Amino acid sequence: MRSEVTIANKNEQTETSEKSERRVKVSHFLGRYGMLLILIALIVLMSILSPTFFTTGNLLNIVRQMSVIGIVAIGVTMIIITTGIDLSSGSVIALVSVVVASLAQVDSYSVVLAIAVGLAVGLLTGVINGTIIAKGKIAPFVVTLGMMTAARGAALLYSGGRPIGNLSESFKFIGQGSLLGIPVPIIIFALVGFVSYILLNKTKFGKYVYAIGGNEQAAIIAGVNVEKYKILIYGYAGLLSSIAGIILTSRIASGQPTAGVMYELDAIAAAVIGGTSLTGGIGTVGGTIIGALIIGVMNNGLDLLNVSSYWQQILKGAIIVTAVLIDARKNRKT
Repeated sequence: MRSEVTIANKNEQTETSEKSERRVKVSHFLGRYGMLLILIALIVLMSILSPTFFTTGNLLNIVRQMSVIGIVAIGVTMIIITTGIDLSSGSVIALVSVVVASLAQVDSYSVVLAIAVGLAVGLLTGVINGTIIAKGKIAPFVVTLGMMTAARGAALLYSGGRPIGNLSESFKFIGQGSLLGIPVPIIIFALVGFVSYILLNKTKFGKYVYAIGGNEQAAIIAGVNVEKYKILIYGYAGLLSSIAGIILTSRIASGQPTAGVMYELDAIAAAVIGGTSLTGGIGTVGGTIIGALIIGVMNNGLDLLNVSSYWQQILKGAIIVTAVLIDARKNRKT
């Protein structure tokens, strides 16, 4: 009798253990591929609701539209992994936009020079952010908020508050042209994503990004030059914002001092929806790209369904809050 009870207890323990292992596997699978499944489900839903959604032209248009936000979001992801934040990216886009437009005029400077100067402007703003944060020990929120205001003011001052047009055809090709049927912005987005993936996953730079976000004091004790790498991280994010600004300027064929409004929030939203933790140490380039595509698919699909932009903003806000709540719950379990 006692042996039968023992066998029954062992069977129950085995079943409990197997159930626990299955839950862990399911949880791991959803944690890794959950956002991708949501993106696929959203595409299927929009395809059913709108017959014009799932067409090659429209799908390419979604990725082209989100390429600017996606590029910015990749830089923001690296910053958030280190427990930082960047509120200045939208204003940096505007500053780069007017500077590049003033140099990319018809029968003016070469396109290469215009692009080089634009990249330098974005890089400089990022380095300034990183230097003040790292050397001055000031909260990233405060520093990037100041840069957001200063860069927007500089854009308005530089352009006199007016758009700058008359751009050369070679410059407009960056945002409006195609190679082998693929829009150039999508190609640039893919290249930025690939390079950033390599940086974050295959280099010492990426290892230190995660180390700083995981435990900054431990990283310092381990010999990581945290100040140096924070400057590099914010500088890289500024560089990506300038690339986004160049693409946007080329697409709309003018430099706009009011460009990029709220882009920083969309970039943060894409990163958070893609699984980047606001508490630091967690985030991937692939997840952020999926997050940006989720926003793009949602915006495009709701536009095709003639849903008010006001409702779209409410829905986007609800998705962001939900993503943060899920992240907070995972952190509490950890």
